[in-house]
Amino acid sequence: MVTEYSTIGEIAGPLILLDGVDHATYEELVEVELPDGELRRGKVLEVDRSKVLVQLFEGTRGVDIAKTKVRFLGRGLELSVSPDILGRIFNGLGMPIDDGPKIIPEKRLDINGSPINPYARIYPKEFIQTGISAIDGLNTLVRGQKLPIFSGFGLPHSELAAQIARQATVPGAESAFAIVFAAMGITFEEANYFIRDFQETGAMERVVLFINLANDPTIERIATPRAALTAAEYLAFERGMHVLVIMTDITNYCEALREVSVARKEIPGRRGYPGYLYTDLATMYERAGLLKGEKKGEVLEGSITQIPVLSMPDDDKTHPIPDLTGYITEGQIILDRVLHRKGIYPPINVLPSLSRLRDKGIGDGRTRDDHAQVANQLFSSYARSKEVEELAVVLGEAALTEADRSFMAFGDSFERQFVQQALDENRTIEETLEISWKLLTMIPRTEIKRIRDEFIDRYLPGEGKAGAGGAAGPEGEAAADRGDRRPGAGAGETGDKKTEG
Repeated sequence: MVTEYSTIGEIAGPLILLDGVDHATYEELVEVELPDGELRRGKVLEVDRSKVLVQLFEGTRGVDIAKTKVRFLGRGLELSVSPDILGRIFNGLGMPIDDGPKIIPEKRLDINGSPINPYARIYPKEFIQTGISAIDGLNTLVRGQKLPIFSGFGLPHSELAAQIARQATVPGAESAFAIVFAAMGITFEEANYFIRDFQETGAMERVVLFINLANDPTIERIATPRAALTAAEYLAFERGMHVLVIMTDITNYCEALREVSVARKEIPGRRGYPGYLYTDLATMYERAGLLKGEKKGEVLEGSITQIPVLSMPDDDKTHPIPDLTGYITEGQIILDRVLHRKGIYPPINVLPSLSRLRDKGIGDGRTRDDHAQVANQLFSSYARSKEVEELAVVLGEAALTEADRSFMAFGDSFERQFVQQALDENRTIEETLEISWKLLTMIPRTEIKRIRDEFIDRYLPGEGKAGAGGAAGPEGEAAADRGDRRPGAGAGETGDKKTEG
């Protein structure tokens, strides 16, 4: 039953306060009729006996306290879902904005879904290929994981998010893979970029796109990620699809939360954000994962994987938004301004980046048997190259050893050949690993201490049976002791046999 009231007592920003209201409920949908007949929608934020605080989606401009009517609809904000939502573009509230036909709903779902019960989860362990070496090779994304991208203002996180959306697949299940893309508080230019990119590359047919522009209502920005996650849950757990949810920019979402908190005159927390920011973010991030079936040992076919993208104000990782996000999620991909200035795309700094589930999603049967050890060696060698760079600044390059110089050259080549790739370059995991092995030829074999000999003999370019496992003379052993490994040199040239680790 719809009840109508004309008892608005106060207006504050996007909020209206009503008195004398019976049986209103939290998150209930509200319809507001202005004196000129215009209809606006809102939702209940707070209920205190007969007093009700309502936030309007379209703002309170033009609301007349004496003549405006408010109707409580008895339900929350819902999203109409069906298989036809694939390939469509919606606003932040889930209304189609692409001039396509109206969605005939299979069902209507409340967007305020619940986080997945930890007991109902399956541990993530299946590899998702993004086609980006710095992610696939070193900070691997696993099906059911939450892996955020920490960026800074002006860095190409939008381009990276679009590239991941175009290229991401679960090997062996490409036909059942879908992308739900939620863009919050973006400019009109950015929105056009995403739409045009997906349409021109043919990725749009598997994408559900939710767009909230910077000039759209604040409350719509808060609803956008929840509408997107509701669509993802439908596709994953009712249609059996593997769904990757990309949400950009979480910082804009948190700014909207802060605006509402200030309007409600709540006591602020860190840097003015509401004290419940951690809880609010967790209600979104925890709507990802894989679910158990009803029978023991059964796993539901679908899954939800999340990549939230957030801009760190002043590139500060201790800012409340990245700080709290890091507590809830399983790692982070960090974009680096120094790499961006060097002209490297994507400017992913692999050293502070982390995927806590990487080792569960790689290896024999998922990627390749040498993957974990190659990744560890690349991390170690790149970290060593950075130490050598600092040493060269203090002592000068003349004081460096031959091994130090090889690591210094490795670091530059690693950034230019492994991290850097084109906007439309989609590398397979095999291609990523082959690039890794070619780079490892630049350092002495005696310094490759994190990979077993059997993998070095099998995959390192130029390592034949004679050079790696056959009998080598004293000269060859002496060369190995010296670490005489020139870029591209074959085993026959150095005769190196002696290894460590």
